[in-house]
Amino acid sequence: MTAYAVCADVGSTFTKVAVVDLADGTLLGRAAHSTTVDSDVLHGLDAAIEAAGGSGLPVYACSSAGGGLRLAVIGYERLVTAEAGHRVGLSAGARVVHVAAGPLDRAGVDELKAARPDVVLLVGGTDGGDAAVLRHNAHRLAAARLRVPVVAAGNADAREDVVSELTRRGVPVIPAGNVLPRIGVSDPAPARTAIREVFLRHVIGGKKLSRGPRFASLVRGATPDVVLTAVELLADHYEGDLLVVDVGGATTDVYSVIGPDVSADVAGTLWRSRTVEGDLGVRWTAPGVLDAAVAERLAAGDAELRAAARARAADPGLPPGEPDLRLASLAATVALRRHARGEPVGPGGPRKGGKDLRGVRRVIGSGGVLRHADPAAARRVLGAAVADHAGGWALPRTPAVTVDTDYVLAPAGLLAAEHPRAALALLQQLTHGQ
Repeated sequence: MTAYAVCADVGSTFTKVAVVDLADGTLLGRAAHSTTVDSDVLHGLDAAIEAAGGSGLPVYACSSAGGGLRLAVIGYERLVTAEAGHRVGLSAGARVVHVAAGPLDRAGVDELKAARPDVVLLVGGTDGGDAAVLRHNAHRLAAARLRVPVVAAGNADAREDVVSELTRRGVPVIPAGNVLPRIGVSDPAPARTAIREVFLRHVIGGKKLSRGPRFASLVRGATPDVVLTAVELLADHYEGDLLVVDVGGATTDVYSVIGPDVSADVAGTLWRSRTVEGDLGVRWTAPGVLDAAVAERLAAGDAELRAAARARAADPGLPPGEPDLRLASLAATVALRRHARGEPVGPGGPRKGGKDLRGVRRVIGSGGVLRHADPAAARRVLGAAVADHAGGWALPRTPAVTVDTDYVLAPAGLLAAEHPRAALALLQQLTHGQ
């Protein structure tokens, strides 16, 4: 008997649902409903499932509602372990809201609290190296009465002491393998898995998005983490470097999968990575798009577009219009610049964390603003972003541009572990045609 399932993405603005044949990945139905964060997200989810014809089927869900996952990184040295932790957090689908390095003091604890993280990633030291700062920071976190979960992913020699210190003071803690076991070697997988576990166990319920336990039982991960899983699966079966640009209502996320380069930095290089820009959304954070564009000298004082951005931030449910594509173009361009060129180490100095995207053969666009636009217009938005000669980064040479019009990335990521053939069949449409 053929089995079907519902794959759902509960986003900050809309809840998207797909009904999928688990045997061959056929997309049987799709629907969307505004995310009902003001009441109970299950109301919008159930309405979307019914509209897609999926009532009574098993549900695989991911979520970025309620602001997604807010992560703070506490490390030993900013250019090494703190930076490695920051990259791991982004790859795990988190919005990194705070990064600190060195021994925490009272002011540092106050800054951490002010960032309001959902989870703290505590890192520091290579295995067998100095563990004094890691132990000091664990003690500070234990005494701070900051009752958010901690993922302990630093020097393995100090792991038992760190877990014991936090547990003794009632702080939820999940140990994980060191994100930087050796200089230049990044191992993000254990910490990424632990962050996902924290998200499912502590964060979804803590957002109070739903009154009962049912929603938390359906969610299998943060949406960006799930999408990265899909991008990785696609990369494993696609010859060539990939780039995905997801323009959302609250953030613009950029995912890249590129071939390794021997010029890795001391914090390790994640060849499958994600950056999230929390100020670049076409709804909730639309004014931030214009602020960032002005800072990048992409836009001047466009009063009409500024008014449209403010209106969208005030009422994210406004019907789509021409300003959305203009905002999407700016958001995609700024996000790509940030992802590809990295961050400056100091004034006029070299950059760290950048990506060489010259070998990218396929650019995939996602997000409601692109899916619902005229396909040619959506491809023009992406084409302009990857032909940004003033951005200070190496451009893809001759990439094919595809828009995820059927929104298969999140469903594929949700199905990848248990139904990889169906997941891959969904993804293959992104590398054919268009």
